[in-house]
Amino acid sequence: MNKFYQYFIATVFAVTTVSCLAQDVVIKNNDPHILYTGRVAVTDSNTMLSWTATTVKLNFKGTGVKVLLNDEAGDNFYNVIIDGKITSVLHPEKGKKEYILAADLPNIKHDLELFKRTEWSMGRTWLYQFSFDKGTLVLAAPKSKKRKIEVFGNSITCGYAVEDSTGQDRGTAPYENGYISYAAITARHFNADYYSTSKSGIGITISWFPLVMPEMYDRLYANDAAVKWDFSKYTPDLVIINLFQNDSWLTQRPEHKEFISRFGTTAPTPEQITTAYLDFLKSVRAKYPKADIICALGNMDATRDGSPWPGYIKKAAEAINDKKVYTCFFPYKKTPGHPNPAEQQAMADQLISFIEKTIKW
Repeated sequence: MNKFYQYFIATVFAVTTVSCLAQDVVIKNNDPHILYTGRVAVTDSNTMLSWTATTVKLNFKGTGVKVLLNDEAGDNFYNVIIDGKITSVLHPEKGKKEYILAADLPNIKHDLELFKRTEWSMGRTWLYQFSFDKGTLVLAAPKSKKRKIEVFGNSITCGYAVEDSTGQDRGTAPYENGYISYAAITARHFNADYYSTSKSGIGITISWFPLVMPEMYDRLYANDAAVKWDFSKYTPDLVIINLFQNDSWLTQRPEHKEFISRFGTTAPTPEQITTAYLDFLKSVRAKYPKADIICALGNMDATRDGSPWPGYIKKAAEAINDKKVYTCFFPYKKTPGHPNPAEQQAMADQLISFIEKTIKW
């Protein structure tokens, strides 16, 4: 190769490099540098986020990052976590828009996490791409955690009204925060990946709406019965079921439309309730043959003194005759409404202690 040709190639390379560095660095939603945790739907054009506690993670060396989102209703909230610290709360507007997640960072390695605080009833969010300041180096995706947890739960697991300090127990999006629910706290304690298959108001035999957990637990997106979740994509070491709080209320309300729809005029018997729980427990076991399963309940009034609902769960757990199925009940908190941050932390402390003493993983 003659000297002129060598000079020409070097010049073209230099100009191309400068041109690339002068532009924002963009990666699409399906880029392998991104790690998703939760039941997400990734396509060539976008990623659908719906379930509470769904996370989006990536690593980069640079000074700033933006994300292009399309929120279905404008009711979702996300924790923006940079280098392990919550730096802001993102509230996407309805529609497609780009949002600044971080700016003016030191030009060193950073890890970014978006954590969905709100549940699927607040609407879906579609993620299209991330864009970074010029000169950014997008690094290898974070690795999945060694330990894996999945929780099937209701409003307590979703962190419903957990940030309503007024005592009004408001369940609208600004007051919900799945990041400080007992389940998420427990997962972080054990440095575990965490999937939350949860919905406020849901039960096993009856819910406050026309959908129960045995009908929802195997869906990719809860409102679409036609598209099932591929359970091979995530195999938890530990499953926690915290359900029956809503059943304990609604099975006593024969006037409620969901009672009429599910039971007609006759409330289910204790045997029918126990069988329903057992059937769901068997379904979970069939999906995850090797997982430890904790059948939990509380900390609202389903575990008050004299409540029959812990007994129904104990009978079902005994009936399955499985050495890796356990029960753990959170005491009734004896305060109005849903658990506040301190009460969620108390649940987490109890659950963490139970896991440390019981589960070998």
